Amino acid sequence: MSGIKDAISAQLYLIGWKIVQRLPEKVAYKLFEKLGKIFHNRNGKAVKRLRSNLQVVMPSANSNELEEIVIKGISSYFRYWCDTFRFPGWSTQRIIDSVNTTNENLLKDPVAAGTGVIVALPHSGNWDHAGAYFCAQGIPLVSVAERLKPEKLFQKFLTYRRAIGMEILALDSNTLPTLSNRLNAGKLIALVADRDFSKNGVEVDFFGKKAKMPIGPALLSLRTCAPLITAQVSYNPKGIQIDFLGPLTPRIQGSLEDQAKDLVQQCADNFALGISKKPEDWHMLQRIWIDPEVSNG
Repeated sequence: MSGIKDAISAQLYLIGWKIVQRLPEKVAYKLFEKLGKIFHNRNGKAVKRLRSNLQVVMPSANSNELEEIVIKGISSYFRYWCDTFRFPGWSTQRIIDSVNTTNENLLKDPVAAGTGVIVALPHSGNWDHAGAYFCAQGIPLVSVAERLKPEKLFQKFLTYRRAIGMEILALDSNTLPTLSNRLNAGKLIALVADRDFSKNGVEVDFFGKKAKMPIGPALLSLRTCAPLITAQVSYNPKGIQIDFLGPLTPRIQGSLEDQAKDLVQQCADNFALGISKKPEDWHMLQRIWIDPEVSNG
């Protein structure tokens, strides 16, 4: 029965994707703003989780201040989905003109020198938009996607991101060796890395609480000597802002694993710095903290 429900949901999703592409732009974004308000007012599991997560990010906020950010967060989240549905219709020039960056040289300089570079980033803003910006400039970008169910929906997202110019790898046991080969070929590896999808995550201090984050970006950097930098993507009125920090290097001596864990903590620290500036653009509607003191939403 769950398979049938997944198939129906995927079909409705794909139909909605086509419809939103055909709507006038202002109508589409106003529609998603309304849908976001309905989603917030229903106060379902995802909204409660976002509220719980943002409470950790903003411990001194009172209930009214917190709820204001939750409302903005849902609006930002629905903006991301409207962008996603409409993105295939954007011109290359529009993509480039709608992006502002700081420290972009941290990414471009290694690529220009023929060296691969790893960018770790959180689920913030529109990371597909950020990826499209670099693909539009001829920078080969490789990323990894968690396999969605049903398969038809997963393939739709693969097609969407490949049309942008990205090479997308399905998350499996061969992912790290393949990414290493791409780095050795001088490509850009972009990995969303604020939530662990495996059982091998590294425990980090994140906003003063315990969380787990993937070790993959750190291991790749140490094994290939490719620079590891972080990026924070947030929304602004005209599009997105991308802020880069790094490169990150181990602060300790020791085993490969110990150094990798230190790099993961540095990533977490950089993520926290960026999220603190624009918490409403952090689209984390799932559990991330393992600390028992954090509410389950």
